[in-house]
Amino acid sequence: MAPRALSPLHPANPLYILNHMVQYSGAVLDASFAALSDATRRGVLEQLGRADASITDLAEKFQMTLTGMKKHVGVLEQAGLVTTEKIGRVRTCKLGRRALEEEAAWIESYRQSWAARFDELDKLVDELKEKEKADARKTRK
Repeated sequence: MAPRALSPLHPANPLYILNHMVQYSGAVLDASFAALSDATRRGVLEQLGRADASITDLAEKFQMTLTGMKKHVGVLEQAGLVTTEKIGRVRTCKLGRRALEEEAAWIESYRQSWAARFDELDKLVDELKEKEKADARKTRK
């Protein structure tokens, strides 16, 4: 019986390919995902996507203290997702210039990897079903 060929995704396969071309800045991704990990901060981004707002307005909308909202906005600002500008006594927030391209590319690379793995799993399941059918035909004869 001939040896079964290894899946292209199996690390022992000499043709196993890793995407070394895609390089990501760990610090940027860490800051972005840390900022996005909090529901309030995601809500702030959604709100700022509709219109610029003061920290006071955001604090009221999210029923939180001014100090708490300042901390959330600070995390978003450090990640480059929000910018603030102080005019007089009012600090206004707006979406930053970053469009999360690196983060989307990182997620997409994992989506593609998982899709390829599931495709290989589907092939294996189909092979096993065919083998099971063939074995059933042999036992009936």
